[in-house]
Amino acid sequence: MKQQYSGILKDKTVALLMGGPGKERDVSLRSGAAVAKALRTAGAHLVEIDITTPEIVVSESVNLAFNIIHGTFGEDGHLQSLLHARGIPYTGEGIEGSRTAFDKILSKEAFDRAGVPTSRWEKIRRGESPSLPLPYVVKAPRQGSSVGVHIIRDAAALPAALEDCFQYGDEVLIESFFVGRELTVGILGGKALPVVEIVPVGGFYDYDHKYTSGASEYFVPAHLTDTESAAVQSAACAAHQALGLEVYSRVDILLAPDTSMSVLEINTIPGMTELSLLPKAAAVAGLNFPALCEEIAGLSMEKRMP
Repeated sequence: MKQQYSGILKDKTVALLMGGPGKERDVSLRSGAAVAKALRTAGAHLVEIDITTPEIVVSESVNLAFNIIHGTFGEDGHLQSLLHARGIPYTGEGIEGSRTAFDKILSKEAFDRAGVPTSRWEKIRRGESPSLPLPYVVKAPRQGSSVGVHIIRDAAALPAALEDCFQYGDEVLIESFFVGRELTVGILGGKALPVVEIVPVGGFYDYDHKYTSGASEYFVPAHLTDTESAAVQSAACAAHQALGLEVYSRVDILLAPDTSMSVLEINTIPGMTELSLLPKAAAVAGLNFPALCEEIAGLSMEKRMP
């Protein structure tokens, strides 16, 4: 992949939005620190804004708002709505794409309509019980970074898992447990980046494994055959398109030994820390970190600037 947008941010005023009021605030601040350095390297005049409440104070004179707020408020369409109403161009997906991708139930419905491979699933409300056979995964549908995710192998563990998940909303996603290699694929401008394989050191790829140095191993590109890589990248692109996404995302996929797949979810503001997966894949594709940030900015500006 070529560096398409070299110099596009030179002398532009960019508001870097980070932090946020959600559960992923600390991770967003770490992403923000890395992105800030990259944007300055790319020549941008940077205004760093730490968002602490569901409000924004951004000058309408900025050329671009670079949104790096993961999870609630920043990734769910809320911030996108506020920026759109004020006429401020911003990075990443639009209001509807952000809202759909952040909601695991809406994503599952879109995957099913488009024929994207994904595990069997159902949604339940308070007082209801899962009908899927054990084992299954219980998920809070509108959280990120594996917050509110529980693997249930014994029915005795279900009540505590549901209690945790229902603190985030009135619906819970129940998903059949799918055994497979953990893969993720970055999508940039409609093209798939090299596949990344994640191997947690014990347990599953939860919050601690994602953000603790040494808790997981990463292989970029993943140790797959050319046929397997192409199939995984194709499924990732199909999932990205099924949600109507246009700029960039990271698609999480499980690959079984029989080569069947399950698309788990799509992150529209994936991590940009020193441990994050999208920058690892972009580097293998020939985009260093500043160039990746330029690419995200350029693709976004194409969509949102007259």
